[in-house]
Amino acid sequence: MTTPDRSDPASAEQNTEPSPVAIARAFRRLASGFWRGTTARQAWGLTAAVFALVLLNVGVALLINRWNKFFFDALEQKDVGSVTLGVGIVLGLALAAAAVAVLLVHARMRLQLGWRRWLTHRLIDRWLAERRFYQLTIVGGEGAHPEFRIADDVRLAVEPLVDFAIGLANAVLAAGAFFGVLWVVGGALQVGPVVIPGYMVVSAVVYAALTSAAMILVGRPLIRGVERKNAGEAQLRYELTRVRESAENIALIGGDDDERERLKETFAELARRWLRVIARQAHMTWISNANSVLAPVVPLLLGAPKYLQGELSLGELMQIATAFTQAQIALNWLIDNAIRLAETLASAQRVVELSQAMDALDATIGRGGPDETIVLGFSPDDAIHIADLCIKQQNGVVMVEGASTTIQKGEKVLVRGDSGTGKSTLIRAMAGLWPWGSGTILRPRRASVTFMPQRPYLPLGTLRHALLYPHPDDGRVPDDRLRDALARCGLSHMADRLDAEENWDAILSGGEKQRLAFARLLVHPPDIVIMDEATSALDEVSQARMMEFFSNELAAVTLLSVGHRPGLEHYHDREIHLVRENGEESAHARDRRYPLIWQIWSRFRRSGGDGAEPAGAAGERGGR
Repeated sequence: MTTPDRSDPASAEQNTEPSPVAIARAFRRLASGFWRGTTARQAWGLTAAVFALVLLNVGVALLINRWNKFFFDALEQKDVGSVTLGVGIVLGLALAAAAVAVLLVHARMRLQLGWRRWLTHRLIDRWLAERRFYQLTIVGGEGAHPEFRIADDVRLAVEPLVDFAIGLANAVLAAGAFFGVLWVVGGALQVGPVVIPGYMVVSAVVYAALTSAAMILVGRPLIRGVERKNAGEAQLRYELTRVRESAENIALIGGDDDERERLKETFAELARRWLRVIARQAHMTWISNANSVLAPVVPLLLGAPKYLQGELSLGELMQIATAFTQAQIALNWLIDNAIRLAETLASAQRVVELSQAMDALDATIGRGGPDETIVLGFSPDDAIHIADLCIKQQNGVVMVEGASTTIQKGEKVLVRGDSGTGKSTLIRAMAGLWPWGSGTILRPRRASVTFMPQRPYLPLGTLRHALLYPHPDDGRVPDDRLRDALARCGLSHMADRLDAEENWDAILSGGEKQRLAFARLLVHPPDIVIMDEATSALDEVSQARMMEFFSNELAAVTLLSVGHRPGLEHYHDREIHLVRENGEESAHARDRRYPLIWQIWSRFRRSGGDGAEPAGAAGERGGR
């Protein structure tokens, strides 16, 4: 059984991992564009609104702090009128605090949504541009699981970052405001001949520094641990999704036990990563919980001597205690949020890795470096011109070399060869999916190209949408034409379900999906069709029926197809045979046209004639 590729846990502590500062800088370069360009007005407007509401929030907190002095002084003096007035004031302050909080929630969440929308759109645009979504599946590495990075990690990076920015702004403003309260109200402390001005401020800073240093020392390895835990979660989701998507194949070949063991191993590795995170969080909890108990008590103990000496009133002592607690919250904000910050930086790193993987991909195909690439261009006529084509694997190993040919408009070309000679890769290069290598492929400038893989893609939605895909469902194609295409491809039983929304990819069999792909050709005939085993799920009669379209309705279409099944040569004019010679790793392309007598006989056979295969044709074909 094949086990997942997992790194040594010891590598988590290596210095080769990016630092939190490096991660933050890389994410800023990637995501700060929200505050520039077309979204700048929205971004800055929401940012200004959030900052203004943070200022109001700190102002309300200062008023509440001032209320503590007023109320507790009234209690100390047993002033019933002032106590009653204090109750009324605090109700008003509570209403004001709630209003500011509600407005801040609206502004904060709108800013989070706007930023996430911008970054998601940017990543999706890059991922789907220039076939990167396909090429990343070949490169793998740090660009693995882009769907989870875009859907989950962008959200887990952006939303907490907005919260952190608000929390940090609130912490800085609150620290400055309540330091002022501690300095003015707390005054100086005389210890023998030594006078300590603003001793409550000094005490708050020293106390916060001690707790912060302890949290940093204990929690420093947490960021990498959380990143590894998140990567393990993504791996488990990927493997579960893979089992679901391949459920039929796994069930048919009896791979249940193997998949069960693999999933258990994957979760066991995830559990080990979780345990390392839990241990770090438990160590940090010792400090954070102890601090939550001591922080309200320390200012009372520090202010008690002055209160007992009559230098502070009860209201001033409570005002100092409240201000000290608020200052501690502000000073310890970063440490209190270390775990969430670690989660956020881990998600930000995964988003950055996706962007960097796309940059690295561009570099390997010549956009960002000197590497060679297959040049796609426009031909001067209606033919496809292939010149000095060399196809390589992504690691540089040559697969096909020395391919040069011209495919005239309307010509039907079959690509054959032994397994592993690069037939499908040649087709992908022709379709513009495979950039690694050298040479040129020139296609007619205004030619429309349809690529038909072995497993056709069916989008979510109605059958009509699946049939028209990738063309828009704009109502321009009449229903009669769609039903006729389905009927001619052997799908007449589905003609009345055009507007039914189903999971067609799961409902239709492999053969029905391939028939639907041919129906698409009849609805929107392209100029060039590139097929890769597009009839593999059809029986011979159905294959013949589908391929006959290229002799009739689609006779003007240029066809380039890969196929192993016998009988396909009847529907092609020539073939490109990929052959390895003398043990070479790379394959050479041999281009040969079928003999004229073979083509005449094939056309006669396709038209419904009977009779045996011509001997000359058999001899020619048998020599291939």
